[in-house]
Amino acid sequence: MAGRGRVSGFSVVLLCLLLVALAGCGGRSAADSVRAEVQGVLDRRAAALLDRDRAGYTATGVRTGFNRTGALPLADWSYRVGTVRRTGDTATAAVELSYRLDGYDTGPVTAARTVRLDRTAGTWRVAADRPARKSGQQPWDQGTVRVVRGAHSLVLGVGQSDRALRGYAALADHAVPAVSAAWDGAWAGRVVVVVPGSLADMAGLLGSPASSYRGIAAVTTGETGAPATAPADRIVVNPEAYGLLGSLGRQVVLTHETAHVATRAHTTAATPLWLSEGYADWAGYRDTGRTPGQAAPELSRAVAAGRVPAALPADDDFGFTDDATELAQAYEGGWMACRLIAEEWGEDRLDAFYRAVGAHEERDGAVEDAMKRVLGTTPGEFTVRWGEYLRGEFG
Repeated sequence: MAGRGRVSGFSVVLLCLLLVALAGCGGRSAADSVRAEVQGVLDRRAAALLDRDRAGYTATGVRTGFNRTGALPLADWSYRVGTVRRTGDTATAAVELSYRLDGYDTGPVTAARTVRLDRTAGTWRVAADRPARKSGQQPWDQGTVRVVRGAHSLVLGVGQSDRALRGYAALADHAVPAVSAAWDGAWAGRVVVVVPGSLADMAGLLGSPASSYRGIAAVTTGETGAPATAPADRIVVNPEAYGLLGSLGRQVVLTHETAHVATRAHTTAATPLWLSEGYADWAGYRDTGRTPGQAAPELSRAVAAGRVPAALPADDDFGFTDDATELAQAYEGGWMACRLIAEEWGEDRLDAFYRAVGAHEERDGAVEDAMKRVLGTTPGEFTVRWGEYLRGEFG
């Protein structure tokens, strides 16, 4: 057959040499070689950071991160290099940073980073390490991290005094046992609280515009439906809004966010916001002695005026809009629904109902199925009962 014949050994050698020149014959390409070199530099950098080896860290490049992370109780710190773009003696690498706080993170926290390196005398050194585009900052990107340990908490602060951070630790140490008394499910029993210097810095940590969190005292980050090996959630504080609260308000907010940490593994796409936010508020107010009229003023005024909600709050009602009254009524309505379940069916049933909803594979039918199995009622019957409950408390 035409074109079918034997290739001499000499031809094979020439072909292999040609392939080596182009992409490597059984070897690595130039891009792979640079990527391996960058990975090696970052591996040495990570080891030096964990060992607190300043000289070793400095030998790999800029040392800003070394100085700013010195107080963090790091159990692990590593980099995984993705794509690398090289232009002459400069390279830019897409990198995944993984780190774990000793005693708090059962799995690694990951963050997308962009690392720029310069090559001098045949050696790559880190020139800059910053968040990847559209990714949130880490606390040390904003300055030196101060750390305060509580009995059940770890508080990380930037631009905050140790005295202020101890105040947050005291609130968190009260919140953790309060939530454990309310939630009968297993959870870590500890929280990590991050306190940035400003609203803008909070937004930077979350990778969102500051306008998204104006007036919001704190948020909790984490993966819903996460397994037990997931990293500890982070409670991120807005120091500007938080600072406007009284002592009770601060405690309620931090207990609310801690409840989100405790219930995270059972909070899934099937869980409506009226339940997740309502439960967190229920745990937050549970031992405060606050009456519904004191804790739900907007809903109280609406019901007293004859405007009883016809349905439980929808997810869209919890959007951060210009109408603060509607948002407040949504939170208060969810809280009152959970309070009703706790009072009429018992706190254990409230916990069981929460877990049953989250265990559903999808949103459709989740509440209906859980109400039938756990509470022995239907959403329609429950809504009527909730409306009567609101009239009884506020009418």
